[in-house]
Amino acid sequence: MDYSQFLYMHEELSLLAVIVVLFLADLFMCPDKKSGRGVFNTPLPAVLLAVHTALNFLPCCSAAPAEAFGGMYQYTPMMTVMKTVLNLGTLVTFLMAHKWLSREENLVKQGEFYQLVLFTLLGMYFMISSGHFLMFFIGLELASVPMTALVAFDKKRSQSAEAGAKYILLALFSSALLLYGISLIYGVTGTLYFNEIGVLIDGSLLSIFGLLLFITGMGFKISLVPFHLWTADTYQGAPTSVTAYLSVISKGAAAFVLMTVFMKAFAQCDLMYAWNTALYWLIVASITVANLFAIRQDNIKRFMAFSAISQAGYLVLAVMDGTAQGMSALVFYLLVYMVSNLGAFAVMTSVEEGSGKVNISDYNGLYRTNPKLAFLMTLCLFSLAGIPPFAGFFSKFFVFMAAFNAGYPLLVFIALANTVISLYYYLLIVKAMYITPSDNPIPTFRSDVYTRLALLLCIAGVIVCGLGGVFYNYIDTLSYGL
Repeated sequence: MDYSQFLYMHEELSLLAVIVVLFLADLFMCPDKKSGRGVFNTPLPAVLLAVHTALNFLPCCSAAPAEAFGGMYQYTPMMTVMKTVLNLGTLVTFLMAHKWLSREENLVKQGEFYQLVLFTLLGMYFMISSGHFLMFFIGLELASVPMTALVAFDKKRSQSAEAGAKYILLALFSSALLLYGISLIYGVTGTLYFNEIGVLIDGSLLSIFGLLLFITGMGFKISLVPFHLWTADTYQGAPTSVTAYLSVISKGAAAFVLMTVFMKAFAQCDLMYAWNTALYWLIVASITVANLFAIRQDNIKRFMAFSAISQAGYLVLAVMDGTAQGMSALVFYLLVYMVSNLGAFAVMTSVEEGSGKVNISDYNGLYRTNPKLAFLMTLCLFSLAGIPPFAGFFSKFFVFMAAFNAGYPLLVFIALANTVISLYYYLLIVKAMYITPSDNPIPTFRSDVYTRLALLLCIAGVIVCGLGGVFYNYIDTLSYGL
């Protein structure tokens, strides 16, 4: 065996080293249940993840694509960029989770939280770099199983336990559909390698059926309508930090993998028409239905759940036709969505930990008592809505441009119309914070230093990504398509 192949997996090996170090640290530094005082805390995992991110930050533009283990593992510079985006999102999640993990009931579970999150991240790494359906499925399950434990992390809360049960049942169901679709594709082609499938697959009914089952399984993972029914309950029941992680990191990785699999395995003309048609209607349903349901929500986590479903529709919009421009737009959109959404969740986490409030109506008059938090929440919501000059405007613009150039003007128009609807329900929160009076507003409180650092990183990302196109230009130099 050529062990030099492992050098192509430097991101995975580096992350695995972080997991091992955190395991040993948790083993020897975990607080005693009787004392309740922990030595093991946020700085160690945050610093280790930051070092890991810095070591694998950006590839060189001249870095050549490579593969290992017979083509099951593949490397391209764009994959490194995608993994870096996920790393940054995970780091912000670690920071915003500090206050919640400092609760007495969570002190002895800190190590488990960090390791579960990093194992999901490792699974996403394998998904992103897979060149074979077996590698893809192993990565998918490695990401899904720990995520179930994270959703049910507050197991003594009935809502968290219920959310975990719903998530695992629907995750198993979606994985079964996806695996059945893969088996049909294998039956047609006799191979599980993406590149070989792209050559051998035909436009037969069995191939199309296998493709549609694969899309159905991935639709559950990305939470596209009509495969979204688990999303609102899971988002509401899971701990807020876990909800933030689930809404951005896992969704973004799945969308990127969906695009790469389509480009490599299903680029054959007949199948290309089939998956473009399927995605067309999934996008229309997701951005429309989710926007309409978001308007009716009062619980802010359920509100963000439907917002995430709508944003997933915009993410998948970049996948249409599998162009290089679409890939650039998808990764840039994910970067902007990550900093905007995690910024909003950081404010929500701070409010929940400071006051215990989780409803939109509880935010009435927030500007009077906590003006800084209200202002930062407004910036993040404006970016999510796509209001210029914030980063969300440019990310949506690039996605719309990619879809329009791919030949879908009507779909772009529908997405634009839904952007107006999304602006309305995001402004409902802004209205609550600044205009709607309250006799009993959330009292003034001070966020912990880690949450403030997470907010600083997110707001800096919203502003910087909106002011300059250097990030998009760099991503565009590394993209690839059909």
